[in-house]
Amino acid sequence: MDIITTFISSLIDWYTNSLSYWVLTLLMILENSIVPLPAELIVAPAAYNAATGRLSFPIIILCTTFGSIVGAIINYYLSLFLGRELIYRFVDSRWGKLLMLDTEKLKQAEQFFLKRGKTATFIGRLIPVGRQLVSIPAGLARMPILTFILYTAIGSAIWNTLLASIGYFLAAIIPPEQLGATVNKYSIEISIIFVAICVVYYIAKKFIKRKKSNQN
Repeated sequence: MDIITTFISSLIDWYTNSLSYWVLTLLMILENSIVPLPAELIVAPAAYNAATGRLSFPIIILCTTFGSIVGAIINYYLSLFLGRELIYRFVDSRWGKLLMLDTEKLKQAEQFFLKRGKTATFIGRLIPVGRQLVSIPAGLARMPILTFILYTAIGSAIWNTLLASIGYFLAAIIPPEQLGATVNKYSIEISIIFVAICVVYYIAKKFIKRKKSNQN
């Protein structure tokens, strides 16, 4: 775990000192593939700099969303070609633990995906842990790649826009050293709100559908 923490800290330091669209895109590819980088510490600092005119807010959204899609596709094809047995064996291995992968969470993600593939792909992009996990059951289930990319793009664009908006807004009220903790706090709350909205929407949809069937 110390190795991963050190690696992440080094990447964030490098990112802060080498802030550019290419670096931003690369870190988002890693964040959405197998390296558990916190998106909050990638997107928000970029938007923080956009508030000062160093970067462009719209281009930040494009780069982060593109990086998210590429990282998700990497996980998708890895799971597709390796297969379920090898994926779970890797998750249970020492390297899987170092990458903060969890067998139980992966099983839950796979079960939810089998029931609601499109919804799982979309919601997975709005949950910190889900971004790395949701691509794996998508590949194992051989979800159509264009469908996977579409829902990944929509969910990623929404999440990245929210994180960037927070970073842009906070540039006017807090110093840079407080950005990480503040964004992490807000991102967790936003994730909870989004999941709650999705659950309410799903329940309401089922209720309306059942009501219509009873009327008929």
